Parts: sequence; structure tokens; C-alpha cells
Amino acid sequence: MAAEHQFVLDLAVALGASALSGYVASRLRQPALLGYLAAGLLIGPSGFRLLNDVQQIEELAEIGVAFLLFALGVEFSLAELRRVQKIAIQGSLWQMGLTILLVSGVSIFAGWATSPLQGIFLGFVLSLSSTAVVLKILTERGETGALHGQLMLALLIAQDLALGLMLAFLPALDQPERFWFVLFAAVLKFTLFLGGAIAVGRWLIPSLMRTVAATESQELFLLTIIALCLGIAWITSSLGLSIELGAFVAGLMVAEVDYSEQALGRVLPLRDTFACLFFASVGMLIDPQVLLNNWVIILELVTIVMVGKALIILPIILRFGYSFKTALLVSVGLNQIGEFSFVLSLQGLELGLISEQQYLLLLGTTAITLVLTPAWLNSAPWLMRSLHKIPLLDHWLSQMAEPQSLSVPETLADHVIVAGYGRVGRVLVNILLNRGYAVLVIENSEAAIQQLRHRQIPYIYGDADAEQVLEKTHLSKAKAMAIALPDPTSTRLLLQRALARSPHLDIIARSHTDREIDLLTQIGAREVVQPEFEAAMELGAHLLRSLGEDAIGIQQVLNNIRSDRYQSVRS
Repeated sequence: MAAEHQFVLDLAVALGASALSGYVASRLRQPALLGYLAAGLLIGPSGFRLLNDVQQIEELAEIGVAFLLFALGVEFSLAELRRVQKIAIQGSLWQMGLTILLVSGVSIFAGWATSPLQGIFLGFVLSLSSTAVVLKILTERGETGALHGQLMLALLIAQDLALGLMLAFLPALDQPERFWFVLFAAVLKFTLFLGGAIAVGRWLIPSLMRTVAATESQELFLLTIIALCLGIAWITSSLGLSIELGAFVAGLMVAEVDYSEQALGRVLPLRDTFACLFFASVGMLIDPQVLLNNWVIILELVTIVMVGKALIILPIILRFGYSFKTALLVSVGLNQIGEFSFVLSLQGLELGLISEQQYLLLLGTTAITLVLTPAWLNSAPWLMRSLHKIPLLDHWLSQMAEPQSLSVPETLADHVIVAGYGRVGRVLVNILLNRGYAVLVIENSEAAIQQLRHRQIPYIYGDADAEQVLEKTHLSKAKAMAIALPDPTSTRLLLQRALARSPHLDIIARSHTDREIDLLTQIGAREVVQPEFEAAMELGAHLLRSLGEDAIGIQQVLNNIRSDRYQSVRS
């Protein structure tokens, strides 16, 4: 009984410390995950040793990662995967293949690996990036729907799928004489699991979810979702694949049924609670003494890994036809070592592929790269400006920013420029066309451009905030501009550059957060729209009508809220 009480105390300490550190990080305008990492470091074995059973916390943390990937699978869906399947499959193969090849060569040359197989293993570890950290950062920045966010997630999902294959493949590295047999068995096992998952997702899951939803019991629905997520994760673990792979595939299954949004809403609180334990458990693994004793080596490793991975990813993204800005954001966003590398490192230690000293160095290096990732992403705009100050690079980057293709009539005038052709931009374009207005769309997604070509809508394929793109928009002859970009940074930059070229242009911008409303207004947007507030206002208007309020009074309420930029309804 005392042991059970001790576990409850350990869990309370871990969650309480995470909440406190997360709050401090938030007040310092840093990602909350940095606070969770710091909490783990402080309460763990290398800190104040407030926890007695770190292993149980780590087991709960693994559940957090499972829920994190389950939610990602539900949000991403197979339809989203198909849209970016080219970069997800080919790009990830190039990225992981080149990383493994280069790491193997460098580690053997530098004496870090004593055999090619050990070098391949180190390549496995360093080729993975962090789904948990990158997804958390993109969510906090409101950039999961931005092009660079979608590309990052596509590559990360491909890496997570490859993780299962790597884990099944590891015994082959420890048994060179049975290499091909173990490799064949791993591929067969992986293929059979995916085939079975697709069959279950198509024929069993939809009917199961309908049956459970028909009971109208929220508790039963939540229990079914949890059992599905953890059950499939357990199956993959039993097959020698990863728990994370199973959870992600379970999410993809649920994403294809009618109740996916309800399932996601139920899982998110669990995901956030357990995910903070994961980040805290990573902090517990950090040993400051090892870092201090080997700080030169670790600093070299961190530099080599983060700069090296960025230099590998950058040309791969450019090769697929994306802009330099997008390629830079993706490369600095994925240049860390992933959390699943901890799993690989531990397996490698148990199989004798790495020594305990190498294992501790890998842990320290991985933890530091995770901590530095938010700073790398925040530095991307500064890095772009710095590169533009170099004359030779400035000329090349200016050429790279040129529109990749465009369909703009020379006589285009009195038109409305719509930046972004996502869910919001598409509806906006349809409204304008139905009212007879000329429209020009700026978009940097090839899939969206194909739709515009098919509909014969004038377009420019490129980054909306690039000067070279704005030059092609006939901005001085435009009636108005609507900014519906999913990326807050690009929204601000486009607004500034458009007003610098045409100070009197009527610009309406979409805000992603409450804080952005005032910022975009100060920059010069004629009106700033916050989608969540607008949805709430429409719900309120319908409710007031059902309560007997007259239409004129309701409209006056809505106008008052919009005139003060939602101040009266901001919490």
C-alpha cells in the first residue's frame, strides 16, 4: 500500500513541477516544453531527487507519446498523407539514407564506430527527428497548416513509420551472419501489420465507432478510443515494432470515420497531460555531470548534428521545387535528434552496438538538440535576413524567390488579391467570384495550384511575402487584398511589404491569436478577422434569434464587437 501511495506522490510531483516550470516558460515567452524538460532535470536523479520511481514515470510518458501520435494520426488523415506523399516517401528516403550514409562514414573515419554495422546504427539514431517537439512547437505557433508545417509533419510521419522497421532491423546489426534473414523477417512483419491495419480500418473500425456512438455515452466512447489506441500500440510492440507506430496507425484509422473530430476532442486532454510527462522524463535522463565532463565533445556533436542535418535537408526540399524560405524553415525545424532515438539508443546499448559512454553522450546530445529546436525555428527570419546581406547569396536567393509559375493576365486590374488558397482562402475566392469580382490568388502549394489551373483562376505560385512575388500581382491596380495564410509570420511580413508598395490598399487579414489582432491592426490592416471569434459570434447571433431578439439589435451587437476589435469578448 505504501508503494502505491509513493507512486501517487511521484506522479503529483512530476505533474506539479511540469505545471510550474511550464508556467515560468510561458511567462518568459518560451515554449512550455522547455519548462517540462527543466522540471524533469530538477526533480530527477541528477537534480533534487524528488522522485523514487523514475521508471514508472517513464512508462506513463510512453503512453503520452502514444496519445500524441494517435492525435496526430487523427488530425493528419490518409487524405492529407496522399497530398504530400511524394515528399513524405521520396524526401524521407533521401534524408534518412543520406544521413545514415554520412554518419556511417564520419563515425568510422573519426573512430566513433569500430565497424560499418555500428556506423549504420549511429546513422539510424541521428536520422530521426522529434515528432513530439516539432508538433508541439508548430501547434503553439499556429503553423501546423502552413506549407513548411505540413512538410515537416510529412517527413516526421515517414520517419515514425521507418522507426518500426529500424527496431525490427536492429538484431540484424548484432547478427551479421543472419543479416538478410532478419532483414526479410522485419520487412515481412512490417508489411503484414500495415496490411492488417488497413483492412481493420476499412471494415471493422467504422462499424465499431457507429455502434458505440449510438449509445450516446461519452464515457463509453472515450474508453473505446483509449482501448483502440493502446490496444493497437500493444500489438505493434508485441510484433517487435514500436508502440508509437501502432498509436499513429490507430489514429489514421479513426481519421477516416465520421466521429474523428469527437474522438480527437476526447483524447486531447489526455494527450497533453501524458505528453508533459514525456518531456519531463527526457529531462530526467539528462546528467549534468556527464555534460560538464564531456562538454567539448557534446558541443561538437550538437554542432555537427544540427548544422549537418540542416544542410542535408535543405537541398532535398529545394529539389522538390519548394522555395528557399520553406526549405530553410523545414531544415532548421528538423535538425534535432528525435525522442525515439532514446528507444533506439537503449536497444543498441542492450545489443552491444554502443558502449555505455556513447549511450550517455547520445542522451546528452539529443536532449540539447531538443532544447535548442525552438531557438533554431525562431532564428529562421534572422538567418534569412543575414543571408540576404551577402551580395552573391542575395542575388541567388532573389532568383530563388521568383514565382515558380504564374497565370496573370497582363490587363488584370481592379482585382482582389487573395493570399492563401486553403480552407479559408477557397471560400473567400468562391464568394468573390460569385459576386463577379476579378481575383488573383497567391499560393505555394502545388496541390492548390492544380485546382486553380483547373478552375482557370489567375494565380501566382510562390511565397506571398516575397518581394519578387508581390511585383507580379499588379498591386497598384488592385482594389483590395485578403490575407488568409496559415502562417502568422508570413501574414505579418506580407502585410508590411504590401503596404510599403501600396500604402492606401484596403487589406483584410486573418489573425491566428488574440495578440495578433492588435499587432496586425498597428501594422496597417484595415480589418483583422479572428476565425474563432467570428464562429462564436455567429453561434451567438443564431442563439439570440431563437430567444426572440430582433435582427437589427443582433446586427448592432455584432457590429459593436467588431468595431472594437473583439475587445469586449476577449477573455
